[in-house]
Amino acid sequence: MANEIAKTKPKFSVVIHSDGIKNLINKTLGDERKAQRFVASICSAVATNTQLQECEPNSVISGALLGEALNLSPSPQLGQYYLVPYKNTKKGGATEAQFQMGWHGYYQLAIRSGQYKDLDVIEVREGEYKGRDKLTGKQTFEFIEDEDERLKKPVVGYLGYLELLNGYRKQIYMSKSEMEKHADTYSKAFSLTEYEKLKKGLIPEKDMWKYSSYWYKDFDGMAFKTILRRLISKYGVMSIEMQDAYTKDMAVLHENGDYEYVDNDNDEPTVVQEAEIKAVEETGEVIEEPKKEKEDNAKPLSLDDFE
Repeated sequence: MANEIAKTKPKFSVVIHSDGIKNLINKTLGDERKAQRFVASICSAVATNTQLQECEPNSVISGALLGEALNLSPSPQLGQYYLVPYKNTKKGGATEAQFQMGWHGYYQLAIRSGQYKDLDVIEVREGEYKGRDKLTGKQTFEFIEDEDERLKKPVVGYLGYLELLNGYRKQIYMSKSEMEKHADTYSKAFSLTEYEKLKKGLIPEKDMWKYSSYWYKDFDGMAFKTILRRLISKYGVMSIEMQDAYTKDMAVLHENGDYEYVDNDNDEPTVVQEAEIKAVEETGEVIEEPKKEKEDNAKPLSLDDFE
């Protein structure tokens, strides 16, 4: 099946130079010179990256277009957004690029909105969480001042904080164990059992490629993203750009504007889940939740050449 897909899949260079895709790029970016630079950059990136070449061309183009429209960088060093390949079993195992926001991307979009006086997310180390205030019920913290000593302590949780220009403030906290359970529940690419093995060094080197999900590679970064998503979506002000990024995060994008979720690490129902919930309410039928499949080939794409 994989060979058949490879034979029938059109070359990226052919797809991106087709009239339909060129019109899509020009319409999305709204500037001919910007569109030309985008095409040259993404063609260069795909030509030098075998992981990009394995993906359906339209999913790569659509994901990169969204990042470009949001004025975010795909550089892994900046961590604003990523394109992550997943095999879509519903399409015969075709590999598609999933658009995935990084926490730095959420931070950038929030700050650009001009609505925030302060916004921050930080890991909480052992001994810094002091429990809840008996009068207000709010969680309290006392951070270790000596940064060298602080970094020697294990991470026990994650704290997010925002303050709007109107003076409204909000903070949310999740313990490390809560975050691990969250990842295990919502991300198909992550297994808490396997994560424990990975931390103990029990995974053979030959199998390390299976653990390229960002929950494995950068757990703290994904935890920061989760905190920011919850904080901003529930209590912050979301610009149109932020709403678009939030809706399409963790989705495969299509050239017609549609999108589908291939991995849901969110704690909010996706569009697909909402439709299923509505169907249950209308028919009374119980939709059995499919067994969560762990993707063992979810390799994140590197777009260092795409600038």
